[in-house]
Amino acid sequence: MRIGEPARIALQRDASRPARQVPTSQSGPAKSRAVIRHLAASILLCAAGAAGAAPANTLDTLLRKAVDGTWRSAAHKARDRYRHPVQALEFFGLRPDMTVIELEPGAGWYTEILSPVLRERGKLIETAAPLDAKKPFVRRMAARFEQKLKSDPAVYGKVKLVPFDPPRQVELGPRDSADMVLTFRNTHDWLNEGPEVLAKVFAAAFRVLKPGGVFGVVEHRARPYANAIESSRAFHRIPEDYMIELGLKSGFRVTAVSEVNANPKDDEIVNAHRLPPDLSGPTSEHARMRAIGESDRMTLRFVKPGGP
Repeated sequence: MRIGEPARIALQRDASRPARQVPTSQSGPAKSRAVIRHLAASILLCAAGAAGAAPANTLDTLLRKAVDGTWRSAAHKARDRYRHPVQALEFFGLRPDMTVIELEPGAGWYTEILSPVLRERGKLIETAAPLDAKKPFVRRMAARFEQKLKSDPAVYGKVKLVPFDPPRQVELGPRDSADMVLTFRNTHDWLNEGPEVLAKVFAAAFRVLKPGGVFGVVEHRARPYANAIESSRAFHRIPEDYMIELGLKSGFRVTAVSEVNANPKDDEIVNAHRLPPDLSGPTSEHARMRAIGESDRMTLRFVKPGGP
């Protein structure tokens, strides 16, 4: 929705065929929106043709069955309208036979969907903080997530759990062993630890992915060209152009950008946790924050070069 010039250049350079000419008569935000719509449409046509492993209706059926699963709480299902899990995972190119690594799953919102989809033919690896992590909050979250996996073997019994605690532990698995790595609204936490920590995570994702593997990133979006470190610490948001540049520096190609998780009501200058569902600000602003909804988010599809 609001994409910077570095992202436009990256998309043009990395498209799988020569980039089409984009009208340049517009300027400012209107031009940016036109550029992203045009490029996303062009690239997604290529990506849709390349994805073709399982029939779309098969994946769609599995995803919707998982989204409607009785193991998901009403509170988690209520967030579907903001997080668009079916559309986001289809955009990333998920297949039921993939080896997928999810980074720091938190309370396991996406685990509830990924695990049943991958259970029969694929493999889900969750990377969570170890139980001896430095921060008490992180230790508690890790313990709750581990208990969640144990609570329902029929859903989570095949999930593999790997310790992940950047920058101390960033190893995700053997080189070239995964088809997809996913991260949902985590990158600002690693950037808050330092740009070098976030870079290590990107490097670890690149290493573990097979050639042609996908690194899917969803993150709270800051305004274009905002200072990434300041914005991340103050608002828990990162500019989209910064994220794409980091992906390119890490060796990835950016093959598609989606607006599936965009929210035009969010002006991108409020701390993301003051919005739903956290509503961490004063009670007096809760009604206004609810009217905005969850944060405006970038959704990026990086690919490791090589492969078929």
